[in-house]
Amino acid sequence: METAGIVLAAGAGTRMKSKHPKVLFEILGRPLVMWPVSALKAAGVDDITVVVGPDGDEIANAVDGFASTAVQQEKLGTGDAVKAAIAAPALRGFQGNVVLVYGDCPLLTDATIRRLIDTRIQEDAACVVLTFRLEEPFGYGRIIREDSFDADIPTGDVVAIVEQKDADERQARVRECNSGFYCFDAQALREALAKITNDNAQGEYYITDAVALLRETGRKVVALETEDPEECAGVNSRVQLAEATRALQRRINRAHMEAGVTMLSPDLAWIGPEVALERDVTLLQNVTLMGATSVGEDSIIGPDARLFDTVVGKGCTVDETIAYEARIDDGATTGPRAYLRPGAHLCEGAKAGTHVEIKKSTVGVGSKVPHLSYIGDATIGAGVNIGAGSITCNYDGARKHATHIGDGTFVGSDTMMVAPVNIGEDVVVGAGSVITTDIPDEALVIARARERVIEHWVPEHRK
Repeated sequence: METAGIVLAAGAGTRMKSKHPKVLFEILGRPLVMWPVSALKAAGVDDITVVVGPDGDEIANAVDGFASTAVQQEKLGTGDAVKAAIAAPALRGFQGNVVLVYGDCPLLTDATIRRLIDTRIQEDAACVVLTFRLEEPFGYGRIIREDSFDADIPTGDVVAIVEQKDADERQARVRECNSGFYCFDAQALREALAKITNDNAQGEYYITDAVALLRETGRKVVALETEDPEECAGVNSRVQLAEATRALQRRINRAHMEAGVTMLSPDLAWIGPEVALERDVTLLQNVTLMGATSVGEDSIIGPDARLFDTVVGKGCTVDETIAYEARIDDGATTGPRAYLRPGAHLCEGAKAGTHVEIKKSTVGVGSKVPHLSYIGDATIGAGVNIGAGSITCNYDGARKHATHIGDGTFVGSDTMMVAPVNIGEDVVVGAGSVITTDIPDEALVIARARERVIEHWVPEHRK
């Protein structure tokens, strides 16, 4: 049976106190709204509709390629938002399961979504609602079961969901709470939406009212209690954003450690959800790995390393390095205090050392840029040594130009290579040179002013 997903993301998020939509605040490099979208995808739900407000273009752009969007023209409650989704082209006439989640709930897992779907199918229910229990449930909608007032731990089918403001004294004592996550039969959902009214304290259309309406038609509504109440936590403030970030950090780090990654300080390792780490990787303190970053076996990352969309091979040492869209091949080393900008490629066994910046350049197999150098728009062959303080002068004020350095070449310290320039293989460049012309293979080049010594100049000058 096919399953569609609806993500409600039209809320204003006023408690965030921001000009930006709440669901676009990021956790570990991923916007809030993309956490439930990704969980739905991982659970096998491909047809996803995100409900946004009339000013929701930013959100629509963020989910583009992952979900379609529907617009809730007026913020008249969750029931009205679901109506907007059901009426959208992607779900019009859809028959099957409909999973409803919220765009500000990043902790929901794909495993729980699959449990919701499976339970609805197995129970042939019109709706399955995910629930959790709290000792102090104030503020949450209460799950009223057939035996809620008769059993210590009720197990009956759901009769109604009552919001805090509409609960009477007896209903308010119920400790089982509504998560806001559901799996509906699509046709039953449409029928219930047609009957929902706004006759309540808020004057809004509640999707929770669908439960009682479905019961009136004789359809079954089932409660599925979550194994981890933390999954149901939403983000309504920057404090809750930080709390959710910590929770996801712990979840992700634990999974990596259980798969064979060493973290000496897990609380000081920040790893994005798309990052791939092979076994026997070691992460030292203050490591941030985001985007499509991957790290191969036996590599050591950190301390104080930040890698974004960077590929690290096996057996590498990446110490105090910042890298964006870079590639570090097997056995290469970087840092401390190295900066690899987009397009930087360290080949096998290469080195980018202390205070080295590399941009859009290849450093060949076994080649070294040990310290205090800038390499930009360059291709460096194998076995090359770049002396301290050397620079490829790649920008003429209007355009970028390339530098090529052949295999086995030795570049002395404080050398300026003014691009475009080609330096051949097995060349020796004298320290302090400024290279402005192509150099043939196996040459010695010294491009600096001749030293001049004037003896006894200082005492004569002081007179």
